[in-house]
Amino acid sequence: MRSVRARATAGATIVIAVVLLIGSFAFLEILRGSMLGASTRAAETRAEALATQVEMQGPAAIEALDDELVQVLSPGGEVVAGSDEAPDAALPFADDPQVFTVDDEPVLVVTEDLDGDGTLVLGVSVEDDVETLGTVTLLLAVSVPLVVLLVAVSTWIVMGRALRPVARITAEVEDITADRLDRRVPVPASGDEIAALAETMNAMLERLDASASAQRRFVSDASHELRSPLATIRQHAELAQAHPEVTSLQELADVAHDEGLRLQGLVDALLLLARLDEGAPSADEPVDLDDLVFAEAARLRAAGVAVDETGVGAARVHGNPQLLGQLLRNLADNAARHARSRVALGLAERDGQAVLVVDDDGAGIPAAERERVFDRFVRLDDARDRDAGGSGLGLAIVLAVARAAHGDVTIDDGPLGGARFIVRLPAAS
Repeated sequence: MRSVRARATAGATIVIAVVLLIGSFAFLEILRGSMLGASTRAAETRAEALATQVEMQGPAAIEALDDELVQVLSPGGEVVAGSDEAPDAALPFADDPQVFTVDDEPVLVVTEDLDGDGTLVLGVSVEDDVETLGTVTLLLAVSVPLVVLLVAVSTWIVMGRALRPVARITAEVEDITADRLDRRVPVPASGDEIAALAETMNAMLERLDASASAQRRFVSDASHELRSPLATIRQHAELAQAHPEVTSLQELADVAHDEGLRLQGLVDALLLLARLDEGAPSADEPVDLDDLVFAEAARLRAAGVAVDETGVGAARVHGNPQLLGQLLRNLADNAARHARSRVALGLAERDGQAVLVVDDDGAGIPAAERERVFDRFVRLDDARDRDAGGSGLGLAIVLAVARAAHGDVTIDDGPLGGARFIVRLPAAS
């Protein structure tokens, strides 16, 4: 029984059936005890009254009684006197009131001791009580199955209506394929858990759609970027083949070498991003971030870039030294690429964080574009094109490395007039 509807219906039916059966037996027992108790009290009261009458008038006082079973017995159990309805033999009795069958009729028999060492025995018919109990038993035997059946049918219908939105959601989800992630499941207006499930599923589909769209854009951009150096090599090779007099082997070799390095850089960047996206484990060791900053400053200075490193202080973090070095190199190259004349590097520990700051005196980044620049293959203007050395992956790698180290990267307006990149990483201390 795999259907939720069937299981819920069966469970509710079984529970109701058990409760009704227990309740019915308990009700019958309580009703029987109540009716028998009332008859017993009435019989005992009548027996006391008759005993008083016999003690005052003698045993002959009961002989004239009609429609009552009364006997006076001797201490030896012999019938001394009896009413017109009483049998000749002594009525069966016990110390406590009990029901006996007399002439095929249920009779409640009670006794009362007499002062003359005799016993008065009174029998009261309880046939009406037995008939009443039989009628109630019959009504319960008919009504309990009907109620159980009604509960089963009602539960089946209610569960069917409650699960109908789930069936629609299931049907819609079965029709959603990788190329149709823009579709959404219907959200019922009930506002219950099923509606919350549909909303959650739609939110998941929204994320999947966005992820698939981003993946398609990434594949398209990556294909374009990887095709460009290959196309350049091919064009120079075809030119050298068709017109060997306008180019030389050295020029062709230089083009192939430069474009090959560029192609290798793109592939290395893509592999690094893929590894970071997968969350692959990497080295986690203490890293003196200030040493990496000074090394980058020296590299930029050797390349002819004016670098201000007076704001660099000591800071240690936990992470992969190669990845953190890649983060610093990408930020430094980005700043040098867009600076007019000057780059400033800063590092300090504040509130348990190592805060790295990279400033340039370039054109800056508009506030509306400061999140988009971390997307892959994004170039905001002509100054950030492939001829300037940018692949559109450097800042994406910066953000991925920072988040892998449990940090983050933000962009602000810098004091030099350009952009300020701020990297915050948990300090090792």
